[in-house]
Amino acid sequence: MFPRPVQKSSPAARITYQIALPVALFIWLIPLLAVAVTSIRSGADITSGNYWGWPSSFNLIENYTTIFTNTPLASYILNSFKVTIPAVLGAIILSCLTGFALGIYKFRSNLFVFFLFVAGNFIPSQILMVPVRDLSIQMGVYNSVYALILFHIAFQTGFCTLFMRNFIRTLPRELIEAARIEGVSEFRIFYYVVLPLMRPAIAALSVLVFTFIWNDYFWATVLTQGAHAQPITAGIKSLNGEWIAAWQLVSAGSIVAALPPVLMFFLMQKHFIAGLTLGAVK
Repeated sequence: MFPRPVQKSSPAARITYQIALPVALFIWLIPLLAVAVTSIRSGADITSGNYWGWPSSFNLIENYTTIFTNTPLASYILNSFKVTIPAVLGAIILSCLTGFALGIYKFRSNLFVFFLFVAGNFIPSQILMVPVRDLSIQMGVYNSVYALILFHIAFQTGFCTLFMRNFIRTLPRELIEAARIEGVSEFRIFYYVVLPLMRPAIAALSVLVFTFIWNDYFWATVLTQGAHAQPITAGIKSLNGEWIAAWQLVSAGSIVAALPPVLMFFLMQKHFIAGLTLGAVK
């Protein structure tokens, strides 16, 4: 039913695995390596068509300095933080509350409400492009970071509720019943009993949602225009128009844009793994 572990396979299978794994890893990393090498090339290499050869000069400091001094990249990065941090906080807070309500309380339409939250994840985002854009115009938030914040909170809350509700249902109900017998209010049960036990799940979900929102490109181009509101993903596209032949600057900007979610994952790696594997061997 389950695949046999590599350690228990035949010697030929183990050797094949040991050879295939680094080869597959290298093939998967080729695009990332190409972007990293391009980000330190000179403009002459790009003009002459030297895309894969050895760089004629290493312009690491020059390229990464130029994207901050001669382009609005810093403004794009700041906009990404303005959008991502409030959206993550809003989605996590709402999902903790809805997950608690759907996971603890038993009422007639519990399952139906839960399905409503989950159903939003199955709607293709392209279908919502025109209605969401018109709604943001009517609300007066179009072409601002508030449009992206409100949309991501609304769109990510469904997935977060699914995650939190299932996590809360695995908690021992005896703790909640004991607190109720002692006369503790429902809000205090949530804040002092349930919420501390949810920290691994909150950490894991925060990393996932942060990555989803930070890397969003579609809605960044639909709901914002210009450097005053666009996040880094849409900003790199505009750099491609401004620096039509300077692909080394676009590559350097892509590397900088990828750093925050990568750093957050490594900082939260311990809590992220704990949140995903908690209860796996229960």
